[in-house]
Amino acid sequence: MVRILIADDHAVVRHGLREILAEALSGLVCEEAGTAEEAIAAVDKHDWDLVILDIGLPGRSGLETLGELKQRRPGLPVLFLSVHPEEQYAMRVLKAGGSGYVSKDTAPDQLVEAVRKVLKGGRYVSPSFAEKLAMQLAVDAKDSLSDTLSNRELEVLRMLGTGRTVSRIASELRLSVKTVSTYRSRIMAKLGTASTAELIRYAIEHQLID
Repeated sequence: MVRILIADDHAVVRHGLREILAEALSGLVCEEAGTAEEAIAAVDKHDWDLVILDIGLPGRSGLETLGELKQRRPGLPVLFLSVHPEEQYAMRVLKAGGSGYVSKDTAPDQLVEAVRKVLKGGRYVSPSFAEKLAMQLAVDAKDSLSDTLSNRELEVLRMLGTGRTVSRIASELRLSVKTVSTYRSRIMAKLGTASTAELIRYAIEHQLID
């Protein structure tokens, strides 16, 4: 028996993943969570062989959720699923303790391959990203976004990119307006932008928003 928790805020996505995995894995027990809070509660309540986690959960980033899950179950494998390009998040996910990263436009058989590999204790990124990563390491290249922004700064940038105001971001992340304003200033300094409009453009151009 394999127990998998799917955490995604879109019911259609959860249902689709469940069907794909049910066809591929015998003895599958699968449950769903629509928010980070539901995912954390499910992990507190049951033992899981794998959590499939959306990186863009509402109100709390997937990376932040990963940290909380790892505090509760350090050995729990977490496979990220996202609409965002691997170049922006995959390395960050692996560094944070995630077991892999799969794009939502991935073919079903590649998703199943990723799940099976992680269930066996491995880590997964797409072959194309693995090749890019090898090339980057060979020339000592750096992904400026990954190297300069903290996880929280990246989340604030993504939210700014959707047009949210500083006050709304503060409310959703349960932070003070002053703290979010400080994050915005740091992001602008690191990315060399001079306004929120430029940050929005940056987020759109680098496909950081859903």
